[in-house]
Amino acid sequence: MIPRSLVKNAGLRMLPFSDAVSEQLPLGQLLRLSLFQISVGMAAVLLLGTLNRVMIVELGVMAWIVAIMIAIPVLVAPFRALLGFRSDTYRSAIGWKRIPYLWFGSLWQFGGLAIMPMGLLVLSGDQVAGPAWAGEVGAALAFLLTGLGMHMTQTAGLALAADRASDETRPQVVALLYVMFLIGMAFSAIIIGTLLRDFSALRLVQVVQGTAVVTIVLNVIALWKQEKVTPMTKAERAAPRPQFRDAWKDFTQDREVTRLLAVVFFGTLAFNMQDVLLEPYGGEILGLSVSSTTLLTAMWAAGALLGFGLAARWLKDAINPHRMAARGILAGIVAFSAVIFAAPLDSGMLFFAGAFGIGLGGGLFSVSTLTSAMSLDTQGTAGKGLALGAWGAAQATAAGVSIFVGGALRDIVNSAALNGSLGEGLNSAATGYSVVYHIEVGLLFVTLIALGPLVRARPITETTARPIGLAEFPT
Repeated sequence: MIPRSLVKNAGLRMLPFSDAVSEQLPLGQLLRLSLFQISVGMAAVLLLGTLNRVMIVELGVMAWIVAIMIAIPVLVAPFRALLGFRSDTYRSAIGWKRIPYLWFGSLWQFGGLAIMPMGLLVLSGDQVAGPAWAGEVGAALAFLLTGLGMHMTQTAGLALAADRASDETRPQVVALLYVMFLIGMAFSAIIIGTLLRDFSALRLVQVVQGTAVVTIVLNVIALWKQEKVTPMTKAERAAPRPQFRDAWKDFTQDREVTRLLAVVFFGTLAFNMQDVLLEPYGGEILGLSVSSTTLLTAMWAAGALLGFGLAARWLKDAINPHRMAARGILAGIVAFSAVIFAAPLDSGMLFFAGAFGIGLGGGLFSVSTLTSAMSLDTQGTAGKGLALGAWGAAQATAAGVSIFVGGALRDIVNSAALNGSLGEGLNSAATGYSVVYHIEVGLLFVTLIALGPLVRARPITETTARPIGLAEFPT
C-alpha cells in the first residue's frame, strides 16, 4: 500500500511552480494571493486593448483623445517606486504594511471601472444634460482611478508575496505571480472579446461594470488573512523614516545606470507606440470584428509568456542579459515588419503573427532589462528596490509618452494623407498607422545603438546567471 503522504508530495512536485510552496506560504494561500494579478490583467486588457478600439471605431472618438485617456493610467506608473517605498516603511498600530495599500488600490480600481462606461458614452457625444466637458472629465477620472488602483494593487501584492515567501522560494513565487498576470490577460481577452461580439452601449456597460465586480471579489479573496497582526509601539511608529531623496542621489551616480535607463526608455517607446493603434488598425484597415481584434491581446500575452520562458532558459545558461535584450529588439523589428505588410497583403494571419512577435520581443526585452537592473551595483543608501523602481519608472513613463505620440501621429498623418497633401499613392487610411510602425522600427535600431556599450560592460555574475524569478519585480 502506497502511503498517502508520498502520493500527496508526488502530486505537489508535478504541479507547475510547486517549488514556490514553503512553510510560510502554503499552496492554497499562494494560489489565493495570486488572484490579484488576475484582476490587474483584466483591467490591463480593458485599458490597453478593448476600450481603445471601441472608443475609436464604435464610439467615433478622435484617436488623440483616446491616446490621452489610455496614457493617463500608464503615466501614473512612475509612482510605483514611491508606493513600494511607502509600503516598506509604513507604520500602523496593528503592524500591517501591505494590506492597507492592497485594499485601497482595489477600491480605486473598482471605482474607476464602475464609472468608466458612463464616462465613455458621454465622451462619445451621447449626452443630453450637463456641461460640454463632462465626458472628458468623467472619462479621465475613470482612467486615473483605474490606473492608480492597478499600480497600487500590484505593487502592494507583489511586496506582500515577497514578504511571505522564504529566501529560497521568493523568486519562484514572484515568477508565478507574473505568469498569472499574463494568464489573466489572455483569458480575460478571450472572455471580454466573446461578450462584446454583438456590440452595443448596454453591453459595454455590462461588461466593464461586471469586470469591476469581479475585480473587487478577486482582490478581497486574495488579501484575506494574508498578513499577520503585529502591533507596533508608539516609539516604533514615531521613529524617523529613511529619505527617498538621499537614496536616489546615490543611485544615479553610476553612468551604467543612466545608460540602462536610457535603453529601457527608448526600447519601451519603440514597443508601445502601437498600443493604442493595433486593434483599430485591425478593425479599420483589415475589417476585423471587435471580438477578433480583442484576441490580439491574447496573442500578445502568449508571445510575452514565451519570451519569459526563453529568458528563463537562457539565464540558466549564463547568457548576458544585454544580449538577450538585443534578441528581443530584433524580434520586434521582424514583428513590426509583419504588421506593416499585413495591410497591403490583406492578411489577417500575418497581422496576428506580428502581434505575437511584438509580445515575444517586448517580453524578452522587459525581462532582460529587468535582470540587468537586478544586477546593478547600488551604492550608499540606494538598494535593489530603488534600482528596480527606477526601471519601472523609466518603462512606464516611456509607455505613457509613446501611447500619446502614437495616437497623435496617426491622426496628423492620416489627415494629411486623406486630403491629398501626401500624394495620390498615400491617400489611404492605412498611411498613418504605417508611419507610426516605421518610426517604431527606427526607434528599435536606436535602442540597439544605445545598448551596445552595455554588452561588454561587465561579466555575468551569480545574480544575473541564476534562474529568472523576478523576485524583486519593481514595486
